[in-house]
Amino acid sequence: MLTTRRQCFEASVFAALCLLLPVTAQATERRVIGLAADGKTRIEALVKDGYTGLGGEVWIQGLEGEDGNSQGVIAEFEKSPAVMVVIPIANPLKSTLKFPPSGLAYHDNTESWVLWNWLTLHAPERVRITIDARSSGSEMFRSLILSLPKQLHGSNGLVVSSLAATADIFGPAEAFKARLARTPRQLADELAQVYGHDFNQLTYLPGMALIGQIRLGATADVATLAKPYLTQGRDLLSRASSLTLAGHLVFAELARRTGDKRYTDLVKKAADLGFTPDGRMQESMPFHGEMSDSYFMAGPITAMAGRLTGQRKYFDMVARHFRFMDALVLRDDGLYRHSPLNNAAWGRANAFPALGITLALSEFPEDHPDRKYILDSYRALMARLKPFQDADGMWHEIIDNPGSYQELSATMMIATCMQRGIRRGWIDAKEYQPYVDRAWKATLIRVGSDGSLIDVAESTNKQPTYEDYLNRTAISGKDERGGGMALFFATEMAGLQ
Repeated sequence: MLTTRRQCFEASVFAALCLLLPVTAQATERRVIGLAADGKTRIEALVKDGYTGLGGEVWIQGLEGEDGNSQGVIAEFEKSPAVMVVIPIANPLKSTLKFPPSGLAYHDNTESWVLWNWLTLHAPERVRITIDARSSGSEMFRSLILSLPKQLHGSNGLVVSSLAATADIFGPAEAFKARLARTPRQLADELAQVYGHDFNQLTYLPGMALIGQIRLGATADVATLAKPYLTQGRDLLSRASSLTLAGHLVFAELARRTGDKRYTDLVKKAADLGFTPDGRMQESMPFHGEMSDSYFMAGPITAMAGRLTGQRKYFDMVARHFRFMDALVLRDDGLYRHSPLNNAAWGRANAFPALGITLALSEFPEDHPDRKYILDSYRALMARLKPFQDADGMWHEIIDNPGSYQELSATMMIATCMQRGIRRGWIDAKEYQPYVDRAWKATLIRVGSDGSLIDVAESTNKQPTYEDYLNRTAISGKDERGGGMALFFATEMAGLQ
């Protein structure tokens, strides 16, 4: 019922905006760039055909709410070939704006974060508002422009006249050229300077970066970090969790690369948690917590046990576990909820099944009777996720809510899966490569050479309400989870898997 009410509300808001923002004579697209503080009202932009996503001139209207000038701005926008984007009602709820934004991203000062991050990531060369220079809106505009990150934008020239405020932002698109020019190997090498240098916790968080380091040739260095876990008599599973199971993927990669049986034994012990002492399969792998993360946390390590030992029972267990999880979290529309507590299609709640299924399928024998089920699951999820990628190449914090923020970790994970499927021939390259390429471009823009990232959702246990998923804090800066997934994605794109 909540979802139905929400959909009805959003439909009514969208209909009202459609009346205010008529389809222009030129080819334009209406895009949702974020949600206002109520989590429902959409902030929209009109974008002209041919906009590349970077540079150009952008007009912003309505920093103090709908001010009656939106129609005139749209009419002028239609006649101005140089202007590619207009945001007619930037602050529909008349919230207090503060730049640079303070508090938790998209959770506090929501509209401020939406506008500030949108301008940061799209790097316009000129920004304009039509406003009375004596109003507070001109000061908001001034603070907005002058607060934009200098590492991504050049020096700012700001002019406020009696009727308009304009800002020339010198060279912002140029600042992105170096980022966009990086090859997958170059980005991987940059990330490897920051991530994958400790293994103090046996979880996937450092683990994905360590696998990236192995792919880059640092197998001996990672083996040194893993050496304490080989101590005879040490029980790595005495206080295990789902994170611990996924952390064993590092041992699986070391076993594959070195042939050291000690690593294989660790992988086997983790996968054996899915079996009773007399060898019978449990109902599922343990520690799933009814969360879709478990496709990734338990599936690949169990499949790797099968690959390393040649024992078919581990592949049987993977298929059994995936079917068990399907009954809990696979929605009727083909997307995944995070847990049965709530139907929200959270971003990583879909990215984790995607990555888990992809990595497990990579190990599955061609002649196993359940391989078709897993391949069908992979193809179905890729096809279902495809239409939810936005024009910037991103998937969102809630997959099917375009107003939720663009979330980097889910984007990289999903694109990794598509790239693997293209290389393995599981999906058609002509159909899916454009989605991977757009996600790669978006990643290059959002990942700095110093390992900094933009908009990675915070750690998330299962949540009781839709709003809880919508309001997950977006982390910017260095982040172990996001950095590891970025390194994994870059090495996948470089063909180092």
